[in-house]
Amino acid sequence: MLREIKTERLVLRPLAEADRPAVVAIETDPATNRLNPALPAPPDGELLFDSWLAHWAEHGYGYCAVRERGGTEVLGLAGVRLRRFRDERVLNLAYRFAPAAWGERYAVEAPRAAVDWVERELPAIPVLISVNVANTPSLRVVERLGFTKYEEEEYEGAVSRHFRR
Repeated sequence: MLREIKTERLVLRPLAEADRPAVVAIETDPATNRLNPALPAPPDGELLFDSWLAHWAEHGYGYCAVRERGGTEVLGLAGVRLRRFRDERVLNLAYRFAPAAWGERYAVEAPRAAVDWVERELPAIPVLISVNVANTPSLRVVERLGFTKYEEEEYEGAVSRHFRR
């Protein structure tokens, strides 16, 4: 079971009920969803958060709350969760940060720490990340993380590239 992951500047830890307001606000913020075909409404963010807590309860890992070392504010989330892609069981890598945390390179540091953990602890399950082709910053993050293009298709209402490690 994942307890926490520390990087030079960040701590990734299991989601907790106390994180709900911050995480739902980040997930439903129009700025963080500017490239999504549909902006999730707060009730959708609540349902997502519930599903992420359930994943933690079942598997002992999942999307993590991310904060600065020594800090208490949730800056965003990063981590993996199981999903089916085609007929394969994969770990979906995801990350999202509040706009106030943009520009700090947390979007590389936190996912990299999550991938490093996965490759040590769950090496038999491939890691996949899906990125909207219009999301140039995320495409650069994927490249920095060492993922390679796997496939491109319309996915959840937008043309997306799927990458694997």
